[in-house]
Amino acid sequence: MPELPEVEITRRRLEPLLVERQIAALETSRDSYLFLTRPALLRRRLPGRTVRRLRRLGKYLLAELDEGSRLVIHLGMTGQLFSSRAASPRLLSAAARGALAPGQQASFRPDGHTHLRFRFEDRGPEVYFRDVRKFGKVLLLRPGRSHPRLDRLGPDALEAEGEALFRAARKRRVPIKALLLDQAVLAGCGNIYADEALFLAGVRPGRGAGRVTRQECERIACGLRQVLLRSLSTGGSSISDYVAPDGSDGTYQDERRVYGRTGDACTSCGARISRRVIAQRSSHYCPGCQR
Repeated sequence: MPELPEVEITRRRLEPLLVERQIAALETSRDSYLFLTRPALLRRRLPGRTVRRLRRLGKYLLAELDEGSRLVIHLGMTGQLFSSRAASPRLLSAAARGALAPGQQASFRPDGHTHLRFRFEDRGPEVYFRDVRKFGKVLLLRPGRSHPRLDRLGPDALEAEGEALFRAARKRRVPIKALLLDQAVLAGCGNIYADEALFLAGVRPGRGAGRVTRQECERIACGLRQVLLRSLSTGGSSISDYVAPDGSDGTYQDERRVYGRTGDACTSCGARISRRVIAQRSSHYCPGCQR
C-alpha cells in the first residue's frame, strides 16, 4: 500500500499536471465500492472546474477546486495516479509484464482498471487514476464540508513526537506496531515505515504499547521521521504496484533493514530477520537488535 512518502511523491509530481488546469471532461468506470461519490455525479460536477491546489492529508490527496469543493482520493493498496505520458511495466497487467523483455517499457492505454480519466481544456497530458483491487476511494466534498475519514486523522507522521506517542501508548493495550498503524495516532504511517522505525529504535513490533518507555517512544518517533524523509529523498518504495506520476520508480526498497527481508541476515548483527502477523499485517524485526 502506498504510504506517506509514496503519496507525498505523487502529490509533488502530480501538482504540475493538475493545478491551474481546467477540467474539460471526466471519464469514469462504473459505480463500485471505490466511489464514495457516485461516478455520475463526478461526471456532472467536475467538468469546467479548475484545480487550485493539491494537498496531502495523511495518505489522502485533496484537490481543491475553484468553487471551494474538494476532490479526495485515497490510493488504497494498488492505486496509481499518473500522466497519460507515463510509461512503466508497473502500469501493465502481470501477463503483459511477463511478455516484456528486461528493461523494456510500454506506454499505458486506459484499461478496465482505470477508474478516472481527466481531460483538460488545454489538451495537454491527461491524468489517470487506476486501481486493480479497487480498495482506493474517490470522494467529492462540497464547499465547507468534511468527512469522518478525514476528521479522525491524527498528526502527520512527518511531525511525529515522542511525548505524544508515549501519551497515546499509555491508553492502549495493543502492540506498539498496531498503535503506529492507527491513523488517528499518526496519519500516513504504514507497514513498511513502522517496521523500519521500530528497528532503528530497537523495539520489537509485538511489544505492548503500554510497556514502551518514554525514551523508546522518542527513539521510535525519531526513527519514523528519519525513514520517511529518507524515502522521500529516494522517491518512495516501488515494491509491487507503486509508480510515480511520471512513470518512474522509487528506490527506498533497496535500503530496507527489516521489512520484507524474512530469513535474511540483519545488516547490523547478522541474526535472521523474523516475521509475525500483528494487527493483520506482516511485521518484520531483528530478534538480535530489537527487544
